[in-house]
Amino acid sequence: MSRWFNIAGPCKADKHYTLSATSRLPDLPMLIEQESYFVVHAPRQTGKTTAMLALAQQLTATGSYAAVLVSVEVGSAFNHDPGAAELAILGTWYDTISIRLPNELQPPVRQGQKEEPGRRIRAFLQTWAQSSPRPLVLFIDEIDSLQDQTLISVLRQLRDGFPNRPENFPSSVGLIGLRDVRDYKVASGGSDRLNTSSPFNIKVTSITLRNFNAAEVQELYQQHTEATGQIFTLEATATAFDLTQGQPWLVNALAKEVVEKMVKDRSISITKEHILQAQEILIARQDTHLDSLAERLREPRIKAIIEPMLAGLELGDIPNDDIQFVIDLGLCKMHPQGGLTIANPIYREVLPRVLTVTPMASLPVIAPTWLTPEGELNIDALLAAFLKFWRQHGEPLLGSTGYHEIAPHIVLMAFLHRVVNGGGTLEREYAIGSDRMDLCLRYKDVTLGIELKVWREKKRDPQTEGIEQLESYLGRLGLDFGWLFVFDRRKNALPMEERLSTQVVVTENQRAITVIRA
Repeated sequence: MSRWFNIAGPCKADKHYTLSATSRLPDLPMLIEQESYFVVHAPRQTGKTTAMLALAQQLTATGSYAAVLVSVEVGSAFNHDPGAAELAILGTWYDTISIRLPNELQPPVRQGQKEEPGRRIRAFLQTWAQSSPRPLVLFIDEIDSLQDQTLISVLRQLRDGFPNRPENFPSSVGLIGLRDVRDYKVASGGSDRLNTSSPFNIKVTSITLRNFNAAEVQELYQQHTEATGQIFTLEATATAFDLTQGQPWLVNALAKEVVEKMVKDRSISITKEHILQAQEILIARQDTHLDSLAERLREPRIKAIIEPMLAGLELGDIPNDDIQFVIDLGLCKMHPQGGLTIANPIYREVLPRVLTVTPMASLPVIAPTWLTPEGELNIDALLAAFLKFWRQHGEPLLGSTGYHEIAPHIVLMAFLHRVVNGGGTLEREYAIGSDRMDLCLRYKDVTLGIELKVWREKKRDPQTEGIEQLESYLGRLGLDFGWLFVFDRRKNALPMEERLSTQVVVTENQRAITVIRA
């Protein structure tokens, strides 16, 4: 039977190209041997469920443990009624265990439900441990779907039974979720967090499931080659790793797009160009995984980090917990040379693009006056069209985004997306402390390098610095002309009509830079 690249639900080795998930969690067998309680957290769709299912099967197969992965997600519908949540959770646990463990390791029938609310899960686990011929290992998935008193009740019941292990309670318990315990939501509707691991202060450690490394991406793609004969060139595999930084869902999604949609002929090798094209399709389509990231951008603590990053500003006074939070979510990572960066090039492209959705929907119909009769891009006509657009619509559109620090960037990008729609690409570069965003617009044979600077309160005119920075960017692109936007965001700035202007500056290196003040 043929296998495929999986982008939905746990991987199954008989159906999907898959890697040993447990190789990315090398410390777990030792923790289980030491009867530890622990937390495994990682961003969505990195393989947590796949890994824990595989590990539970392996542990049970050794004959030394009864190990199973269960979920508490069904309880999240009852976050305000812990008693009802317990009954729902235990109901699904019985069903799951009956499917995943042999008869001799099953729990006694329907134990725990007769107990008082707040004791049912503890009673169930105690009775099961006492009757089981082997020590129990329990992996509890989706733990951070629970909130408020329901979450605290479950954690406290685990803590209460902990001293009685292994004869009278599970020998080892792992909580599986997106975040560490201290970041679980406990306030109603919850933006407040536990901020402590005290209801589960028995945990030995928190482990993060790492992304694939370059060799593992190659190994995964090689499974497709062995199954079908279709080759991924080394350059294609390296490009996939560079774009995804090994994020498992992205690694699979790129390959799936290429082999199932773009290159169905198995005699044709997959090249770097195929991978780059697949990246564009994924970004434009914004599948569920990318969509869920986009939702996060509305959260104030995430906005407080992402907004200055996009603007190239310093982070300011951000709590360490919040920085750890964006890392745990997989949105950002710490760069080896220091400093926080967006986790991978695909996310780096998705985040600003998501923010342009509302302004793009708000844009008026703009006739493509920037195209020649042959369909080529005329840069002078494009500039004239932008000035006309900005004069008419710039100010009102600046209010259409919640990211006020980079409102001009977002509106300009929305305009440029209209320009490249269907015929070109818009790439961007930004980094903490660089105080700028660079854009590269490609349309057929035309490449245009653009730099965005903001003139802020109590700062000097950024034009000189902007020209230097744009020169360096144009040098990397191999261009001798470009645009520098200086957006005046000072309170006492001249009215838009008076400050909107352009001038061409020729640098010592003979690069023609058009400075646009807006």
